This record gives sequence, structure tokens and C-alpha cells, in this order.
Amino acid sequence: MNLPNALTLARIFLVPFLVVVLLTRFEAELIFGVPKEVVGALIFGLAAFTDWLDGFLARRRKQVTIWGQLMDPLADKLLITAAFISLVQMGTAPAWIVVIILSRELAITVLRSLAHTRGITIPASRLGKIKMVAEVAAVLFLLLSNQVWIFNLVGTIALWLVLVTALSSATDYYRCYYRILSDSRVENLEAVEQDIKSNPKNTA
Repeated sequence: MNLPNALTLARIFLVPFLVVVLLTRFEAELIFGVPKEVVGALIFGLAAFTDWLDGFLARRRKQVTIWGQLMDPLADKLLITAAFISLVQMGTAPAWIVVIILSRELAITVLRSLAHTRGITIPASRLGKIKMVAEVAAVLFLLLSNQVWIFNLVGTIALWLVLVTALSSATDYYRCYYRILSDSRVENLEAVEQDIKSNPKNTA
């Protein structure tokens, strides 16, 4: 357990707090005198910051681990899923857009798992990174839309950007996976053919 992995765990632990704050009905909709949406935005913003910080520290301190590579995306998915479901429950985000986005997240997670079992690492694409930034922006602005009216418009635009980049990046990930898979099959086939040529007795 190192600092980057500890930050990843902290992000996971923040998820239930985010859901409780956003979806629990308080008498005055305030927490210590602060609107619960603001408190939720602070929790989400802190969790999103740990996402950047753990990756930065892992690379800078050369503490990249297999555990971190597996758990970091999972922590991101849990955080984004909890935030979007909470927004739907609050009536701030359209359910059909959230369903498409979360379905994409699940599909890419399965794809990465399949690739990992074959020893293949699929790096994050540029579109995927843009999607993540847009997701954070959409959640923060939509959470604060009741406090500043213009935030609702900005958050909605960011949400549509998430939808477009989610579908586009998903296509890129699947193309990358099948291209790598096809290349590995060709390499395996060439290795088998080479083995047969060098050891003809193996075909007997």
C-alpha cells in the first residue's frame, strides 16, 4: 500500500458519502447551514481531484502497481456512476443519457478486463480523457445549477459533450482492441508456422 493507492481507496470511500448527502432528505435541505448540493459538489470535486493526484504521484514516484492499474478505473466508474444516478434521482439529468453513458462505461470495463486476461493493456485515448473531464464538469455544474442559473446550461452542454465523446471513444477502444487482437493472432500463427518449419517432426 502506497500513497497513490491510498488515494484511490479514499476515492472509493467518498462514494457512499456523496450518495447520502445528495439523496437524503434533510429538513431544511442544509448541512451545517450549507446547501446539500454544494456539500455534494465539494465531496465530488475532492474525489475527482484524488483521481488526478494518485496518477500524478504514481508516475512521479514510480509507484505504478498492478493493483492501482486495476482499482483506479474501478474507483472512477463507481464515483461517476454514483454521481449520475444521484443527478437522475434529483431530476437534474435526463435518465436516458445517463443510461447510455453508464452502459458505455460498463462495456469498456468488460473490454479492458478481456484485454487484461490476454496480457493486453489498452491505454486511455484522448477522447476518453476529454470524456472524463467533461463528466466532472457536467456533474459539478449540474449539482450547482440551483445556486447559479447559468450553471444549468453549462452543465447540460457538458453532459451532451460527455455523451458524444463516450460513444466516439467507445468505438475507438473497440477498434484498438480488435486491431491488437488481430495482430496477436497473426504473430501466434507466424510463430506456429515457424515452429513447424524448424521442427517438421512435430506435425507427425
